[in-house]
Amino acid sequence: MIGSSIEERAISLAHYIIDSKDTVRGAAKKFGVSKSTVHKDISQRLERINYGLYIEVRKVLDENKAERHIRGGLATKRKYEKMKI
Repeated sequence: MIGSSIEERAISLAHYIIDSKDTVRGAAKKFGVSKSTVHKDISQRLERINYGLYIEVRKVLDENKAERHIRGGLATKRKYEKMKI
């Protein structure tokens, strides 16, 4: 994302999250920026740039947030299954 404007990055991040249903962490890793940057681009900048796109990406992020506790529980389960003898 080097050389692109902040607005272009915010729109690219939004399209990526909507298409892939990825998390903020996953998008940050893919684009080579911090989680804070992704969050600020999506929650603050995108709302001013393209409100319709902001609403779409917000739905995906809210769904990810609602499922977060499930993913964490599954990760813990896998961790302790490896420890069994």
